[in-house]
Amino acid sequence: MPYSRPVELEPRPDAKELTAWMAGIGLNFAVEPNYEADIELTLIHASELGMEEADHRVLAMLTTWLGVHHRHVHADRLYRALEQHESDRVRAYWSAIASWLASDRRFTRLGRLHEGAPADLLSSGTEYQLARRGDDERFGGSALRVPAGVLRDRATDVLEPVLLATRHRGYRNRVRMGATWRADVWTVLEADPDVTVAEAARRARCSFAVAWEVARDFAILQPGSKDRS
Repeated sequence: MPYSRPVELEPRPDAKELTAWMAGIGLNFAVEPNYEADIELTLIHASELGMEEADHRVLAMLTTWLGVHHRHVHADRLYRALEQHESDRVRAYWSAIASWLASDRRFTRLGRLHEGAPADLLSSGTEYQLARRGDDERFGGSALRVPAGVLRDRATDVLEPVLLATRHRGYRNRVRMGATWRADVWTVLEADPDVTVAEAARRARCSFAVAWEVARDFAILQPGSKDRS
C-alpha cells in the first residue's frame, strides 16, 4: 500500500491521559508526566478544554506556556491540525495567540483561523468585566475578548526551557535543530532506531521524502540499525 500522510488532528484522549500529556510538555500538574507526548496535539486539546469546557486554569497555564516556549512549537503542524478543527472558539483562541505573538512570523497563518466578530472567553459578564478591569494585555484587539485577571500568568505554572529540554526528547531535538519536520523525524528514530521510513513518516506526520532524507542522515550516526526500506 502506498504511503499516505496521516490526518493531523486525532481525537482528544481521556482526562487522565491528557493531563499526563500536558504535564509531559511542561505544564505543572501534579501527575506522572508522559514525556513522549505530542506537543501540538497536546496544545490543541488543552485549548479545547479551555475554550469549550471553560477550564480557565488549563487555558491560563497553556497561555503562559506559549509565552515561554512558542519558539519551539512546530507552527506548520499546528496550523494543519487547527484547519481541521470544528470549534470556532478554539480557532478564535489560536487566532488571538497569533496576534499576541506577532513577532514570531511563523504563527501569522493562525490569524486567519477566525473571521468575524471577536469571541468572548466568558459566557457572560464580559462587558462589565472589561469596563471594570480592562483587557488582558495579551489579547487586546485580538479575536478573543479576555478581561484582565481571568487568566492568571504565573511563571511557576510551567517548566523552564532548560528543564523541559532535559526531559522531553522531541522538545530537546527542536532546540537543537529548530521546530521542523527534521527534528520530529529524528525524535521518532531516536525512540525506535529500527522503525521503517514509512512508519517514521507516519509517526512524525510528515512526507515520506522528508523522513527518507532524515533516515539516511540518522544511519550515518547509527550504522548498526536495520534496513529501513
